Amino acid sequence: MTNTSKGGLRRRILGLAAGTSAIALVAGLAACSTEASDAESTDESLTSIRFVQEWPVPDGFWIPWVVAQDQGFYEDAGLDVEIITPPNVAATMQYLGTGDADLAFTTSVDIVAARSQGVPVVGIGTYGSNNNWGLMSKSGEPIDPSELEGKLVGTYNDAWSNAQLSIMLASVGKTIADVTLVTADSSTVPLLVEDKVDVITGITNAEGSELESLGVEDYSIAYSKDFGAPDAPVLMLAGNEEWMAENPDAAKAFMDATIKGLNFARENPEDAVSIFMDVYPDAQTLEFTQLQWTATAALFGEAGYEVTAADLTQSSEIWQSLVDVSVEFGIIDSAIAVDELFTNDALKD
Repeated sequence: MTNTSKGGLRRRILGLAAGTSAIALVAGLAACSTEASDAESTDESLTSIRFVQEWPVPDGFWIPWVVAQDQGFYEDAGLDVEIITPPNVAATMQYLGTGDADLAFTTSVDIVAARSQGVPVVGIGTYGSNNNWGLMSKSGEPIDPSELEGKLVGTYNDAWSNAQLSIMLASVGKTIADVTLVTADSSTVPLLVEDKVDVITGITNAEGSELESLGVEDYSIAYSKDFGAPDAPVLMLAGNEEWMAENPDAAKAFMDATIKGLNFARENPEDAVSIFMDVYPDAQTLEFTQLQWTATAALFGEAGYEVTAADLTQSSEIWQSLVDVSVEFGIIDSAIAVDELFTNDALKD
């Protein structure tokens, strides 16, 4: 599979590409599934955890838990973790909301959208510390949103990309109607590389890494957080709320072992990439994976910094900013209480 077929944030950011109809389906299924699945033991010592991913093709974002599994960190913590590759992007919230998965790698806005429909999912840890989404171009300087009028913008058919772009344009007195959107099915990157658009939407460790792997090393990015968008992490770890309540020790053990995997991968990037490529040899190219992991690892701090549970801790302020934007730009119909959206229990000592 080539880089471009793997494409950026691409398809999933922020998972609402599947639409609110998928979330509504989860809500209906969840209502019929009132009891969370109990953690099952594969033998007398290991607790089974089903961990569903954000996208049906493996990518370099998965490296911390692939490494944790390979290095035996989960087994040492008394866990047998099954990494589930979903059949489509909608399935992540379906699996988690109905109890067919216990934990998930997903997006912050997926959690907001699902929870607004009554799905029992909660954020349990951040994946990175900021919003690294923006408008990318091949020019030497980041584009000024005020100069976008009449320009071609490569983007995705999802609510959050539209919301982020709308916020950036609103900050300079413009609207979506002032630009021409060119929608990509899988990746916006080919549109920019082939000069079919002026700018594309994406994140540094997805579209940015893909551009670099294709030789576009001097791309520039205007970050949405610099033009009114909330500086909230794009990607999150999440849990089925009922499973979390019944299995607090297993949830904490999972997070502890995952952080060990993250630190190992940051300290030993070549080994980490090699482990990922051995497990998923056809997912994406080696060069793309190397660049993607370098960019992803940097989201957790400078080289040599040891990530702790505190670095994955969530805040009410961040979640409130996501709720406010989700309401303002129509991702959800009405505001929901932020204390319903997350728990830091699995990160506590």
